[in-house]
Amino acid sequence: MKKKITIIIGGGIAAYKSLELIRHLQSENFEVIPVLTKSASNFITSLSISAISKNKVYTDLFDLNDESEMGHIQLSRISELIIVAPATANLIAKFANGIADDLATTLILATDKKVLLAPSMNVRMWNHFATKENIKKLKNYGFQFVGPNSGEMACGEFGLGRMAEPLEIKNKVMNTFKISNLSNKKILVTSGATRERIDPVRYISNDSSGLQGTSIANALLRKGAKVTFITGPSNIEKPVGAKIINVETAREMYDAVFKNGPYNIAICAAAVSDWYVENKNSYKIKKKSSNPPQISLRENPDILSELSKSKNRPELVVGFAAETDELIKNAEKKLTKKGCDIIVANKIDKKSTVFGNAENKVSIISNKKTIHWPKISKVEIGNKLSDLIENLTN
Repeated sequence: MKKKITIIIGGGIAAYKSLELIRHLQSENFEVIPVLTKSASNFITSLSISAISKNKVYTDLFDLNDESEMGHIQLSRISELIIVAPATANLIAKFANGIADDLATTLILATDKKVLLAPSMNVRMWNHFATKENIKKLKNYGFQFVGPNSGEMACGEFGLGRMAEPLEIKNKVMNTFKISNLSNKKILVTSGATRERIDPVRYISNDSSGLQGTSIANALLRKGAKVTFITGPSNIEKPVGAKIINVETAREMYDAVFKNGPYNIAICAAAVSDWYVENKNSYKIKKKSSNPPQISLRENPDILSELSKSKNRPELVVGFAAETDELIKNAEKKLTKKGCDIIVANKIDKKSTVFGNAENKVSIISNKKTIHWPKISKVEIGNKLSDLIENLTN
């Protein structure tokens, strides 16, 4: 049975390339369902698209015939991938801000499928700070991009903004559908902060939001992995498709990790408390005098270390290190002490507010080498880390 791909054709001069793209996709045995925006109809006709795709061309959100045959919600989910080519600055801005005022934008807002954008616009529009912010938003949402390329444009200017060539887009699509080495691998991802209660209203914790762990889990799920997601309290939406286990304390996380194993791969991204309060109070501690209450701390079990040295050790164990000084030196020490394969290290200082931020700058440390990644979104870190893990596993 042919896999279906929806292609949304935006209103730009590069719209004519969509015909060649459709042919390329058909050559790989995909069925193409075309959606033509009103602006795109100024550059290319429904008749030509229909003749090549051999499918009905969808154009109007309020076409009652379309709604009786296939509602826009069904249309948004019938395909395994949605391509937007060309993705104009206008469409990108609408996607980034949740605007749904026509069929194309409604499909994107309603879809639960992967979306691949092929931007096409004037170089100054591409370099405008508003477009850059919109691109950043969409990458954080999990949208994928191909291009743009640099070259001469229809307006006569030269620079970045040309839509990727149809063959490039087809190759990106083929990589998207490629069966991953991680398919059906059982992967543990720990995420978020843990809380250690002092009394019913107070606790010891940290500022971890859980965004990085969630981004990693989402990237692994897109590769077909079976993800066990064990998380401390977090307001970040949980990864759809993962086995979700909610915990509060480090000891609860420890129990959940070892109860639900063994795993093929373990990624310990949670910011786990090193200590718990031994003399936790069952009632709220009242302020009775000038002397503060005495809190006694005991060490929590070390999840990363015990996983790395366990009898049923995963084939790959990844830990995280947040350091305020001597980042690489301390991360290398942690790598050796814990016995894991990789440490993802990030520095905590006044200039780098990692916890709760949408971006991070990390170093990937193993016994073989250290790789420094530039400051990118945590979603992109999740994607890059999942690619790295895939390349390291059989």
